[in-house]
Amino acid sequence: MSAKNLRLNRIFHGRRHGVLVVAFDHPLVLGPIPGTEDASGQIRRFVKAGCDGILLSLGILRHCADALLAPAMPGIIARIDWSTIWGAPESITAKQARSRLLARPEEALRLGADAVVTYLVVGTDDSEFEAEEIARTAQVARECELLGVPLMVESLARGPKVQDYRDPKWIRQHTRLAAELGADVIKTDYTGNVASMGAVVKDCPIPVLVLGGSRMGSDEEAAQTVREIAQAAAAGVVFGRNVFQATDVEGFLASARAALDAAEGQRPAASGSLS
Repeated sequence: MSAKNLRLNRIFHGRRHGVLVVAFDHPLVLGPIPGTEDASGQIRRFVKAGCDGILLSLGILRHCADALLAPAMPGIIARIDWSTIWGAPESITAKQARSRLLARPEEALRLGADAVVTYLVVGTDDSEFEAEEIARTAQVARECELLGVPLMVESLARGPKVQDYRDPKWIRQHTRLAAELGADVIKTDYTGNVASMGAVVKDCPIPVLVLGGSRMGSDEEAAQTVREIAQAAAAGVVFGRNVFQATDVEGFLASARAALDAAEGQRPAASGSLS
């Protein structure tokens, strides 16, 4: 088993489905939004609830490392880049999108990360920006191969060419592009229904984790979305605002875990490695 698979197993735990990851890197691009102020306290809640992984910026990973320590410690996914795409996706115009690499995979590894995550954005109508996105993703993928570090790519469609970033055509395109460049795991948008998300998952040669996006109307609405994602046979979810802004953080994580486990229990056992 490769070093990548060993590290990825700290998040997947030998499963192909049912992975529950909490994204907690939002202040890097959105500032200290509600639910992120007490970073150490929130991280302890995620750990206590038994999430499989936590996505963090390198700064918070360094400052809040003690909060991660537990007998059943979650896998750590380090965000090593930054982007201007957040806010109102439909308002991004050509030549406005920017991304920057903030650290190399080796630096994340030194801080104890098990995997790294970077953006890959298409649909901006800016060929120079997108060429840089491709080159940057490929370079990080090659470095991850040398170090044995799993690379999660957050592939997204944003910008003036994108009428609906949840359109399966866009998601199929950029998830496959990320896989071709060397990603080990995908983080991407939910198409909005089980059938089309299932088709995306089926067509992608690497595991697909589905992000939660903006805060939904209620914890139950978010939990229903988790159930749909699980029914689509995605590898799992990476939820942020719908976790740390939940009315009941621990309760929502418990319901999300139950939904993922229930779907996993209905699937036939699979053999083989994740990659």
